[in-house]
Amino acid sequence: MAGLFAGVGGIELGFEKAGFRPVFANEIDEKASITYMANHKHKLITKDVNKLGAFEIPKIDVLAGGFPCQAFSVAGYRKGFKDPRGNVFWEIIRLLEDKKPQVVFLENVKNLSSHDSGKTFRIIRESLAEIGYHVKFAVLNASEYGGVPQNRERIYVVGFRSKKNFNNFLFPGPISKKPNLKDFIYFDKKVDDIYYYEDRYMSKLLRKTITRSDTVYQWRRQYVRENKSNLCPTLTANMGTGGHNVPLILTKYGIRKLTPRECFNLMGFPKNFRLPKELALGHLYKQAGNAVVVGVVERIAINILAALNNEPMPSLDRDFQLELL
Repeated sequence: MAGLFAGVGGIELGFEKAGFRPVFANEIDEKASITYMANHKHKLITKDVNKLGAFEIPKIDVLAGGFPCQAFSVAGYRKGFKDPRGNVFWEIIRLLEDKKPQVVFLENVKNLSSHDSGKTFRIIRESLAEIGYHVKFAVLNASEYGGVPQNRERIYVVGFRSKKNFNNFLFPGPISKKPNLKDFIYFDKKVDDIYYYEDRYMSKLLRKTITRSDTVYQWRRQYVRENKSNLCPTLTANMGTGGHNVPLILTKYGIRKLTPRECFNLMGFPKNFRLPKELALGHLYKQAGNAVVVGVVERIAINILAALNNEPMPSLDRDFQLELL
């Protein structure tokens, strides 16, 4: 399989854990590429997807990617290929038409389905159908389908060239066992001082609201909100910039923000996933926030493989345990 807009390789990792063999990836961000290459052995090309030649991608069965959501031409998708805004979705179509993999797998924000009054998602589905793909999609929350205690809803699109494989495929069902925050966040462990709030005024302000040491709070500019569902709020790419939407926890060592490692834990990356020490913390937070939840991808990929092999769906509602800590 091959991955576009690969980031640090969460999709490729999920497919690999499911039994696929990643052979190629493309990513434009140089910092994300450093993390990618520290964790994956297959080929990565770091450049703009618009400049990626189909000849650079080896023969593949799956083309996957979590692509940016940009506006589509109102005049229709045929003109989209000449859209001066350079919508990257058309690059996916270009490469699919050339490589003709058996499966296409796409991930995006939940609101993709309602973007531009639904026009964007309609064009995506029609465009995939025009080049021979039968498509199913679902919005899945990582807290129910990915084995992690994070409230993260994403839309997943799976397309098959074979109608038989398409008919065989079903998305996985919710996981019966609920994940525990304490398996992902180090509430009882002392971490580096840089993660703690030392400012006396800020600490006093936060302590008025942050009283429990078993849940995650969220700094919302003017106030702090407790997540009463015992889930971490959706991790974002700007977590390292401070201020709005930063997840906070109370430990016996003080109030602090999550570490990059804890963020990667909450995205389902295994403990041996390397975070390069030469990268600034801001880059690592951004990479975690832009990543996919590995467990969700793995469970979908397990069912994709079963559909390709004409086997029963093994990942519908079974227990699922991340190999994490």
